[in-house]
Amino acid sequence: MGRLGLALKILCSSEAAQRAAEALSDGGTPALEQVPSKPVPEPPVPARSDAVTLLASLQRDARFVDFIQEPIDAYSDAQIGAAVRDVHRGCRDVLNRMFELQPVADQPEGSDIEVADPTAGKWRLTGNVGPADGPVTGKLQHSGWKTTKCQLPEWNGCVDDASVVAPAEVQVD
Repeated sequence: MGRLGLALKILCSSEAAQRAAEALSDGGTPALEQVPSKPVPEPPVPARSDAVTLLASLQRDARFVDFIQEPIDAYSDAQIGAAVRDVHRGCRDVLNRMFELQPVADQPEGSDIEVADPTAGKWRLTGNVGPADGPVTGKLQHSGWKTTKCQLPEWNGCVDDASVVAPAEVQVD
């Protein structure tokens, strides 16, 4: 019997109401029908980590992993700069699509700013920092970032492929 059924039984039956009152007055449990506890099912373990999904998106749209894993010592600065332009554009598009990044502080960097609650997680104080017991002022060095959404694509592959960030490419002749 569920909670609603038990409540109705107590409301509609003077005997049930009396037994409930007695049980509650001596700190025991009511001698009414006990509700069997249903085991709470454990949520299914996702087949793939959201972190892998994000990394796969950065690889697919920006070749991020390829760029980071490539040894760049043999390339000229101009060659690296040309490669970075595409990687940068693709990574920015992925982050904006999935997270809609916005600055934490709306003031321009280098401007004076008052931080009302310096213990809040959105601020990191640097320099001559004393006890943080009230508002502090300083120069904004970095505006920080926050998300206005978090919408990763839903992965629907098979379990055997859950750790694949980018499939191997094979040219067939």
